[in-house]
Amino acid sequence: MWKSRILYPFLLSFTMMFYLISCESYENNMISLAGPLSLSTTNSEITLNEKNAGNTALTFHWTTGTNGGAGSSISYRLQVDKKGNNFSTKAISFDLGKAVYTKSLTVVELNDKLLKHWSFDPEVKGNLEARVIATIHSTPEQQDISDVVTIAVVPYLPVSTKLYLIGDATRTGWDLNNATELTPFVESAATFIYKGAFSKGEFSFITTLGQQLPAYGKGTVDGQLVYQSKDPSSVTKFQITEPGTYKISLNLLDLAISISKWDEPAYSQIFIVGPASPNGWDITNATELVQDNDNPFIFTYTGVMNKGEFKFPVNRNGDWGQDMYMKVDDTHMYVHHGGDPDDNKWVNKKKGYYKVTLNLKDLTMKMEQTKLYFVGSATPVKWDITSAIEMVEDATDGCIFTYSGPMTAGEFKFPVNRNSDWAQDMYMKIDNTHMYLHLGGDEDDNKWVLTEAGNYVITANIELLTVTILKQ
Repeated sequence: MWKSRILYPFLLSFTMMFYLISCESYENNMISLAGPLSLSTTNSEITLNEKNAGNTALTFHWTTGTNGGAGSSISYRLQVDKKGNNFSTKAISFDLGKAVYTKSLTVVELNDKLLKHWSFDPEVKGNLEARVIATIHSTPEQQDISDVVTIAVVPYLPVSTKLYLIGDATRTGWDLNNATELTPFVESAATFIYKGAFSKGEFSFITTLGQQLPAYGKGTVDGQLVYQSKDPSSVTKFQITEPGTYKISLNLLDLAISISKWDEPAYSQIFIVGPASPNGWDITNATELVQDNDNPFIFTYTGVMNKGEFKFPVNRNGDWGQDMYMKVDDTHMYVHHGGDPDDNKWVNKKKGYYKVTLNLKDLTMKMEQTKLYFVGSATPVKWDITSAIEMVEDATDGCIFTYSGPMTAGEFKFPVNRNSDWAQDMYMKIDNTHMYLHLGGDEDDNKWVLTEAGNYVITANIELLTVTILKQ
């Protein structure tokens, strides 16, 4: 039994070695009997098309050639060159080793070599030559060279991988050096998508910053793009007649464009800067507004606003070259284009606790200052919230509110309005000197309790969340 265990691996290895030697001998025998080395191609004339960039453009096939009965193996090298170069230093060689009899090139591979390696002119027919060199590994080595085959080929000019938007309908205007770059579609580098705010006016596209050409303009029918590389005056502009947010999709291969109103905001982030804002003019730390979950055009800031100026950039870039929302009047705004000289800011006249709401669809801005009311069994109005006592706002600090007057033994808390549904925000008790903001609808209901009737001065600071209760 033990002899079988020893002999079996040995026999298996011997069998495999015999099989390989037999195969190699068979192959060498076939080579020795084969005819002359010859080369052929799947196509003798090709017009390349970028739409088929990943497809096979050309396949070379060759015969084994012969080793003349020497029993030697043969390796192969395919050479391709521009016709007339005679396989000089510009020839491209593919060393393919032994037992390989075919080589394929994709459309994009072949086109890239035609334009960049051999300097073919795009859209102009040129000729390639190809041959196969067989090296017979005998002693000494020998070589056999196939006849030369000729392939006529027309390369294409690849569409640009960069595209920029210019025009007085756009946020950057006609400034060629400050054009807006479009985003290429992940699944197709020839497709670009842009979503953004447009004013009434014109626009077109360029492929290189700072250069008028090459450019893409409007065709003779809707949905058509026209490529222009020679005359900038012949680029027909697209028109925006109704300001708003638009989605633009372009396919440079199909020379197609789609322009449609887009029911999404031009920006997904809005910030507030200026002396009135929490972080002043430190734009790199600008306070971000909150985008509404149900209406993405609505952005809000809720918190303390100081006395002073403010405006709304769309990012925290420290170069101050970004778009911003700026003042038309107290309740309307416009999109300031980054780099433009206009600088129209709002001015907040008094420190306070505010809710600031921007609507990017109708370009409105609303500021609502928080007021504070007083209700409860300890107050003169008891629990009649529709008659809740409005506390007196401090003359200079709108975050400080005071009530002075009679109180009875009982409870109290501070709603921010007189809504009778009791679902509003309220300031409620942490302890006798501190409070928190209860959000309307939440179940918590922590009230202060007075045990003695009398005249009181009660002061609430909604910035510091502090309370003082002083009996007179």
